[in-house]
Amino acid sequence: MQKLLSLFLFSLLICQPALANKLDTQESNLYPRVKFETTMGDIIVELNRRKAPITVANFLTYVVKGEYNDTVFHRVIPNFVVQGGGYDAEYNEKMVGEAIFNESGNGLTNDRMTIAMARMSDPHSAVRQFFFNMQDNNNLNPGRDWGYTVFGYVESGEEVLEKIAQVETHYSTDFGSADVPINAILIKTATLLPRS
Repeated sequence: MQKLLSLFLFSLLICQPALANKLDTQESNLYPRVKFETTMGDIIVELNRRKAPITVANFLTYVVKGEYNDTVFHRVIPNFVVQGGGYDAEYNEKMVGEAIFNESGNGLTNDRMTIAMARMSDPHSAVRQFFFNMQDNNNLNPGRDWGYTVFGYVESGEEVLEKIAQVETHYSTDFGSADVPINAILIKTATLLPRS
């Protein structure tokens, strides 16, 4: 009996780290909400796991791991997009996971105040960067080619995004890119909100 109890306790100890490392991304919640606390105010988004399950799962993994904390909006174009999630405050690239399948054919479109995944020219290259649509960007929707996957919308904080979209930008020789805010706009935290 004592041997059996010891074996049971040993198996619990082995399983415990695996259970502790399991991320709570509210897998059964079809419409999880995330709050971004930025240096210009708060933004809350509602995600659509029903239409974009792969994208939402990927995004929430970064959120729950704290990977969007202390990152910047590095690309700001008025009447187009506010993009972030990929660089820290010194514009060092953040760690990336595996690229995900493009779900742009899910019926959600790149309308004003939606959130979508950024990617390279390869349609299935989205990893961690995301953007907010600052107008109806029909050119980013799928047509003959793959589009950009929309996976949620802005529930509150439109005025914050409008302020961000109007900041002064420049070509950053350090970063090697245009449309970079002169004064960094930081995402202080991105938090998965409790179920409502």
